[in-house]
Amino acid sequence: MKSFGEKVKEAREIMDMSQATLGEKVGVSQRSITAYETGNAKPRGGTVRKLARALNVSTDYLLNDDIDDPQSGIAKDPHLEHIHETLGSRAEAEAKVLLEKNTALFAGGALSQEGKDAFFEAIMTAYVTCKEEARKTYGRKNKGE
Repeated sequence: MKSFGEKVKEAREIMDMSQATLGEKVGVSQRSITAYETGNAKPRGGTVRKLARALNVSTDYLLNDDIDDPQSGIAKDPHLEHIHETLGSRAEAEAKVLLEKNTALFAGGALSQEGKDAFFEAIMTAYVTCKEEARKTYGRKNKGE
């Protein structure tokens, strides 16, 4: 079981990347990367996403000490990032819960990774479509209307 900082450091070293280079890719200082790796600081959500992308690991892997596979859940990261960017952090949290509840469907099954990715894609597309339609129907009215 590894901590967030240990995972960041290990992934950075596997990528043969300096702290300064990782900091540049993520948009933080080398000092921040050092603080993350030593456990003296934890980054915010957006920075965690950038770290995961730069290190080619999933956000689930970085955030959950019980996950040992750096690729665990990586297929859903772009979908969640899109939801965060278009609908906000609350919608992202709702989507995470939706995905977690549906992950139980795969327990004990032999579904390929492509199949799982297609499923997650369909769930996220349906979620975003529903949220956007709800926003149009129930969201704030434009002042000009």
